[in-house]
Amino acid sequence: MNIKWKTLAPLGIWLALYLMPVPAGLNASQWHYFAVFAAVIAGLILESMPVGAVGLIGLTFAGVMGYVENDPNKSLRWMLSGFSESTVWLIVGAFVFAIGYRKSGLGRRIALLLVRGLGRHTIGLGYAVALADLVLAPATPSNTARSGGTVYPVVSNIPRIYGSEPGPTAGKIGTYVMWTAFATTAVTSSLFLTALAPNAAALGIAKKIAGVDVGWSQWFIGFAPLGLPLLVLVPLLSYLSCRPEVKESPEIVVWSSDELAAMGPLTRNERIMTALVLLAMFLWITGSNPNISLPGLGSNFINATMVVFVVIALMLVTGVIDFADIVAEKAAWEVFFYFTSLLTLSSGLNEIGFIKWLADEFAEPLKTMSPLTGMVLLVSLFFWIHYFFSSITSHAAAVLPVVLAVGSSIPEMPMATLTLLCVYSLGLMGVISPYATGPAPMYFGSGYIGKAEFWKFGLIFGLIYFAGLVLIVLPWLRLIG
Repeated sequence: MNIKWKTLAPLGIWLALYLMPVPAGLNASQWHYFAVFAAVIAGLILESMPVGAVGLIGLTFAGVMGYVENDPNKSLRWMLSGFSESTVWLIVGAFVFAIGYRKSGLGRRIALLLVRGLGRHTIGLGYAVALADLVLAPATPSNTARSGGTVYPVVSNIPRIYGSEPGPTAGKIGTYVMWTAFATTAVTSSLFLTALAPNAAALGIAKKIAGVDVGWSQWFIGFAPLGLPLLVLVPLLSYLSCRPEVKESPEIVVWSSDELAAMGPLTRNERIMTALVLLAMFLWITGSNPNISLPGLGSNFINATMVVFVVIALMLVTGVIDFADIVAEKAAWEVFFYFTSLLTLSSGLNEIGFIKWLADEFAEPLKTMSPLTGMVLLVSLFFWIHYFFSSITSHAAAVLPVVLAVGSSIPEMPMATLTLLCVYSLGLMGVISPYATGPAPMYFGSGYIGKAEFWKFGLIFGLIYFAGLVLIVLPWLRLIG
């Protein structure tokens, strides 16, 4: 009966919205498309069926109905557009990296080293995970490559050492470790200008619209009063939210030392995997970073997703993994269909003009408000409207111009402060949903964080991060001018 209720509820939401009068400013097709999107999100939250199936059904229905494109051929091309998105393949590639770590034994060895050094107390592992992301963040402009491709494959091996597997035993320690890794990358993505690709793109938009230009050091100084304390607090807040069953385990330190001794020296495949990981990190840091130029190659000489394909090809050639391993990785392909569908559906909201309508409807009354009130409400709009997006880049491109245009129409609005609060939001908002940013589907699909828990934790941490923007960063920016 419970399963039936969860299956019918999204249909009920769709029907209720479908039958409602179409709001002024929208046509029937736009509103009915939003009804489909809302039903899909409800299906994901309620887990009415596998997440990949929910997304695929919603995408198919929207495509058949021609809500985005009337022509059937164009509608099909729109439906398939998400399958060619580089971020989607970067996520799948990160899962394949995890296979290489797992099959070669390198992931287990690194996890054992972390456990031996910091595993006496569970919270120590949380800080180790946070530190790993922090070290990589300034030079890795893709948080999917950083957290999904480098941090996730390692930390996914840690829970198993404690007998914590996806499912019933996830709460022993797995939920805590995974959520800490995910929540941390949201903070580091906002702390450094070069830690998230859309950061620079958003500043480009801001420079054109508001004439605001911000350098790397200015960016860091403006966010540091919130970002640095959050890096200290996130492992602790995650500890309080996830409540791991294993809080300390002195005996695991001794056991991990024995296990490392039993593993012996690095095997051939471990050495190859180490070299390939270092190659990937080098190419991610140098090849797709516009701020780094190599002699003879310049900057941006290889895309972050292309790096993944190169390394996967080398893993296959060297025998670290087999193609059968990739085909059998169920979690990767479920996330592939789920995130592709959500990415296409959320981009459709923008393509049909629904997002602009929503932003305009919310923002128009703000023009008569005081600068401070208007600023807080505009930043609120910019942050929380991300529930309608599965791409931070598309969010910045669609909503930032609207917010800045409205802000500039409010007398005495400090545009530099408004701009910085919005661009600082880009990394932080990635924590709010299982599709809000590139690494999210990986942690969502790991099996260690329950589907309902992911939404709950996302809301809790989203509220904390947003409160920090308003209560700490806003006064700080006003103080330093």
